Amino acid sequence: MPIRILVAEIKQETSVFNPQLTRYEDFHQAHGNDLLSARRGTDTEIAGALDVFAEADEEILPIGGMAAWAVSGGPICDTDLDRLIEEFAEAVTRHSDVDAVYFCLHGAMAGEQEGDPEGRILQRARNILGDTIPVVVSLDLHAIFTPLMHRNADVFVPFHTYPHTDQYDTGRRSAAVLLQLTRGEASPTTARISLPMLVRGDELLTATGLFGEAIRMCQDIETSECGLAAGVLIGNPFTDVPGLKSWVEVTTNSNKPAADLAARRIAEFLWNQRERLEAELVSLEEAISTSNNTEGLTVFSDAADATASGASGDSNAILSGLLGRSPDATSLFQGTALLSVVDAPAALAATAAGVGATVEVSLGGTRDPGRFDPLTVTATVLSIHDGHFIYESGKPEIAGATTVLRIPTDHGHVDALVTERSIYVVGRAVFTAHGLDPAGYDVVVAKSPNGFRTHYESIAAAIVVVDVPGSTSANLHSLPFSRCPRPIFPLDEHVPTPEFVPEAPSSS
Repeated sequence: MPIRILVAEIKQETSVFNPQLTRYEDFHQAHGNDLLSARRGTDTEIAGALDVFAEADEEILPIGGMAAWAVSGGPICDTDLDRLIEEFAEAVTRHSDVDAVYFCLHGAMAGEQEGDPEGRILQRARNILGDTIPVVVSLDLHAIFTPLMHRNADVFVPFHTYPHTDQYDTGRRSAAVLLQLTRGEASPTTARISLPMLVRGDELLTATGLFGEAIRMCQDIETSECGLAAGVLIGNPFTDVPGLKSWVEVTTNSNKPAADLAARRIAEFLWNQRERLEAELVSLEEAISTSNNTEGLTVFSDAADATASGASGDSNAILSGLLGRSPDATSLFQGTALLSVVDAPAALAATAAGVGATVEVSLGGTRDPGRFDPLTVTATVLSIHDGHFIYESGKPEIAGATTVLRIPTDHGHVDALVTERSIYVVGRAVFTAHGLDPAGYDVVVAKSPNGFRTHYESIAAAIVVVDVPGSTSANLHSLPFSRCPRPIFPLDEHVPTPEFVPEAPSSS
């Protein structure tokens, strides 16, 4: 008899500071065999897991459950979130006779009021499946790792890279652990230590930064004789919920002392270096000056409006600066720039006008009007698209009505990719799919804190993290936190040193 393994996914990274609610209709879905076929051959966790199952000595039969995923955004409407969780639970119920379960989660979802959707999801699943069926969960390292999540699965396997390049490998790691559990070869013993800290900045880059040293400690224990999984979960600072903080999670095979020792060592290392884990930002004026004095491509990181982190995507702050309309503008941008704006009315108006038309439209401020005022521009419609394209990972996207507008400046022009719906603006595919080559511009604006580096470092002459307003600003002091536990670094000056004692699974 084959070993039957349920595979299911539910994901969104939420910024509660984004006033634009995420709705049920914003989630892509796939079910059953369609889920499995949609993921095979992609650079995703589920693809990695499916390949491990196919390589196993015994016969493994993956069972597709439900997959639902949305572009990062504002809080999920509570009634829509309830519907998604209910449908997810129904899918688990239909396949509750399986031998094991692999759940692919992000870990930083939030509703209007619900602060722990993944905890609810795992609790519902465990109630349906019972206590004996092995459950392994993969997580983004920005997950908010709540006690409710922790006590409703056997092993959690977090990403090990930032920017995230190991989705496929994380799926393989997760599947390998799940097979060990299914065969009776492992008995998980876990150490979990929480840290009252929120971290940002270049030291999080795992290839070069301080955070990478901590991850390599995790990898050493994970690949040791007793290791099953280990990682650091730093939360998503923009998911302001009661459980927000950072954690070290180490899971060993029947060796609790080893798990405790490793978790404490990693937690102390990170806490003692926390002052280095803050972002260094550059003013927009300085960023423009850098571009004007750089030969080649300068990439502006608009982390404050990072749709990859849950922002609205309708910021026009950098556009305003490039056009010389910022209140404190002192230097005019010289050259050509490429950026994106989520603006449904502008995209639809330009589409109706047609290619070659000159249009006057307002750009920005349609989704987060409290932060951004609409900016009136006169532009030429360069191209019109149906919004269907594929990211570098192989996942498809639907941007809705999409147009490219060219806005002239005194010393060049700005090309704006204007979309009806929010999309990820991290890699180059979002631009190249619409006939735009980032390498041909003086400035490209990536709406991403660091994930863009994987795609742009090879062609960029300079990279600048710009300090502009937005619901995902790396300047954490600019955001209205109200629900996360306090005191917490760096929001508060005096944060007591934690005890570095592993928490019991039932602790809150």
